[in-house]
Amino acid sequence: MKRQNIFKSFRNALQGFKTAFVKERNLKLQVVSALLIISMGLFFEITSMEWNLIIVVISLVFVSELINTSIETLCDTLHPDFNIGIKKTKDIAASSVIFAALSAIIVGAIIFAPYLKKHLFQL
Repeated sequence: MKRQNIFKSFRNALQGFKTAFVKERNLKLQVVSALLIISMGLFFEITSMEWNLIIVVISLVFVSELINTSIETLCDTLHPDFNIGIKKTKDIAASSVIFAALSAIIVGAIIFAPYLKKHLFQL
């Protein structure tokens, strides 16, 4: 693969993220949430294993949201009118984001609960 093609691929991928970020309110919320969690990780000085888990679940949420957004965009482009099959497809794709987000919340709670408990009792 030519070097120019690699850079173009990265540029296209970043443009895709920018498009989704501008279009999707939920992705904006997820980015803010990720920044908050990263800030908490820095503040509490979490372990490298905990960082690995945080990175995985943040990535899982972003990937799920981006795939969901691409499926919704494709469905809306191919069939702009209401269609029960399209609705089911979009609902199923959206459910992947819910499961990813719930997993991230659970992992975050497991990681940060002891730090919060320790910090609050020190005040």
